[in-house]
Amino acid sequence: MFDLYIANKNYSSWSLRPWVLMKVLDIPFNEHLMPFEGGLGESRDTFLRFSPSGLVPCLVDMTASGELAIWDSLAIIEYLAEHHKAVWPSDKLARAWARSAAAEMHSGFGALRDDCSMNCGVRVELKGLSDNLKADVARLDTLWQQGLERFGGPYLAGANFTAVDAFYAPVAFRVQTFNLPVSEDAKAYVEHLLALPAMRAWYQSALEEQWREPMHETETLKNGALIADYRQP
Repeated sequence: MFDLYIANKNYSSWSLRPWVLMKVLDIPFNEHLMPFEGGLGESRDTFLRFSPSGLVPCLVDMTASGELAIWDSLAIIEYLAEHHKAVWPSDKLARAWARSAAAEMHSGFGALRDDCSMNCGVRVELKGLSDNLKADVARLDTLWQQGLERFGGPYLAGANFTAVDAFYAPVAFRVQTFNLPVSEDAKAYVEHLLALPAMRAWYQSALEEQWREPMHETETLKNGALIADYRQP
């Protein structure tokens, strides 16, 4: 049995990636939610108890030789793929494309991350889109349409939910929160992801969280105005 350490479901986009993949693929794990303590840096000492980097997510596996910690979302995905074939597409071309698209999400889209931080429970009206954010949204749209058209959908690399969809799952929440201007095909993909039982479960838990972390709240509104907050008081 795996142990997966995550942070707030309302904010932690990196935590969502392995969590939703394991849920959709029915990979058993014990969930350990460790809320942020006033900001990323202030949580580090607590997170170091289970994560070598002091960051989340972190997957812990008890092996024959002892406890093994995997502390990066992409590394977690690849470790899971060694145990479960369904993590990546079975088709070689689809698998190569999916790995490339997941790696691009892992290392890129800086403006999307900075200007539209994940905050599942609110809705924000942006004052405008910077040139860098426009470029990220355009690239996102192109990438999604390419995958959907090439491999037939409804997921990015074909008929089944795989790791590449898990990597873009937090973006679906960002599109919802900030009403990002994407194409109709991209909107349909977002709606498909948001309708997944695992995504609905994550969203509901995010709404029920009682924590409000000032750094994340400030980041959410730095480029826009709050128009709705669906979280419990």
